[in-house]
Amino acid sequence: MPHLELSLRCRAKDEPWLERALTDLGAMSVTLLDPQADTTNEQAILEPGVGETPLWADCLVVALFDEAVPREPLLAALESIDPRADLASASFRVVDDQDWVRAWMDQFQPMAFGTRTWIVPWDHELPEAAQAANAAVVRLDPGLAFGSGTHATTALCLEWLDGLDLSGKTVLDFGCGSGILALAALKLGAARAVGVDNDPQAILATTDNALRNGVAERMNVHLPPEEPKATYPVVVANILAIALEALADVLASRVAPGGVIALSGILKGQDEDLVRRYAAWFDDLVVTQREDWVRITGRRRGH
Repeated sequence: MPHLELSLRCRAKDEPWLERALTDLGAMSVTLLDPQADTTNEQAILEPGVGETPLWADCLVVALFDEAVPREPLLAALESIDPRADLASASFRVVDDQDWVRAWMDQFQPMAFGTRTWIVPWDHELPEAAQAANAAVVRLDPGLAFGSGTHATTALCLEWLDGLDLSGKTVLDFGCGSGILALAALKLGAARAVGVDNDPQAILATTDNALRNGVAERMNVHLPPEEPKATYPVVVANILAIALEALADVLASRVAPGGVIALSGILKGQDEDLVRRYAAWFDDLVVTQREDWVRITGRRRGH
């Protein structure tokens, strides 16, 4: 069944009000886009600071309604609820329906990492190799959070976890996204996993994926203000280099003496500064590259 798409611009400070108004009027989804995205003036938003939800100064808000919703009454109702809405910028179009889940599944196929780790769409048939007795299979639905294993940074971290002896250990996944790394650690033998992310959607996605995989009782997920201050024998942080630099003290403090860390989300060329930064706490720092991305691993000093 086709749907009706409404697009209009708003200022960042007015976005929460407009999103609430559209939802109250029956929008099935509300998406925020950069209105400059097709021009050379695109404003990039990379890794947000802890606790931040950044937006462009001006946003393009796209809402999806049932096709039968009348257009003019919808705009009139929107103006009555939120007079700040820029109705002069409003435009409508009809978008064809499609099997969104199937479209995603066609792109996301079972993937193997290391010697026994498998990431498999949650309702996809298991490949024969993933049915081996020692296979560590994560059934995943990334939802709206980053992390399906298809990106080089995630693959680097999965391969690192696959090569560790995690039996009985607790693993911290800092910047957990979909929870893919924490889930893989649990399937590889970790006793517990803790996920931390500043995106509430990531908290929901990780919790949902933990339930799908039957490991929810061994997984704890937190926003940064709620994160317990603890140390771990294994820490993995797949975020961007700028965040790894800013959070170096925090991440180092989470690794127990003698514990190991993996840092990823780093472009080639950004690794040298980070190696120097983390050398204040870690020995045996090793850089591993895949495509244009690198992973840094090291061991925390102390006994």
